[in-house]
Amino acid sequence: MPEGPEIRRAADNLEAAIKGKPLTGAWFAFPQLKPYESRLLGQTITHIETRGKALLTHFSNQLTLYSHNQLYGVWRVVKTGETVQTNRVLRVKLQSAENTILLYSASDIEMLTPEQLTTHPFLQRVGPDVLDPRLTVEVVKARLLSPAFRNRQFSGLLLDQAFLAGLGNYLRVEILWEVGLAAQRKASQLSEPQLDALSQALLAIPRLSYQTRGVVNENKHHGALFRFKVFHRDGKRCERCGGVIEKTTVSSRPFYWCPHCQK
Repeated sequence: MPEGPEIRRAADNLEAAIKGKPLTGAWFAFPQLKPYESRLLGQTITHIETRGKALLTHFSNQLTLYSHNQLYGVWRVVKTGETVQTNRVLRVKLQSAENTILLYSASDIEMLTPEQLTTHPFLQRVGPDVLDPRLTVEVVKARLLSPAFRNRQFSGLLLDQAFLAGLGNYLRVEILWEVGLAAQRKASQLSEPQLDALSQALLAIPRLSYQTRGVVNENKHHGALFRFKVFHRDGKRCERCGGVIEKTTVSSRPFYWCPHCQK
């Protein structure tokens, strides 16, 4: 299941294909969106924002296309005029002279005004995105200690998009391994150094994954490269302590951890 880093890279691909280029065509499958087809002609996509698994495609006329991939939605980039062979159902097509971006299979799609952006139910409920460069370690620490989250077990908290958007299962297990914490721990139980380490990891690990994961030629990057330390490594030795990594189910999701050093 794609998590924040994968969604952000998908948004980057869409931006690279069509950002800033006048739209020569717009098509929507849903009747309520049909009136916007003509309103988007000649407009440009100024930027594409991610909020967890939701994409906000911002247009130069101040409209914003909200789309949530849910389980089956997927965006694709093709050359304008190219025929796509797929069994998926097309929902959105936005084209420029050179490239076209296509959204398949998603059902949660809306066009929002600036005012509606501030009151949209999902956007109001979801927390700040871990890949938003404006999000700081200090803000993350304050959220960990807030009344809404301080007594939540990390097993569920790190999957809750209301806490931080963009986290998912592989990030959950890698973050908790990095700071040596078991899934059952809570922020209210942690020492100040533990809180600081967790707050930093909650941003650093997703951002490292976004920056480096999926790179074929690892020599292109100097310094750290994201790779799994525990995820899908059950039965193997822990790099930190030499213990054996185990797999269990926590909050209805597969969970990988080292019982020897995650206390």
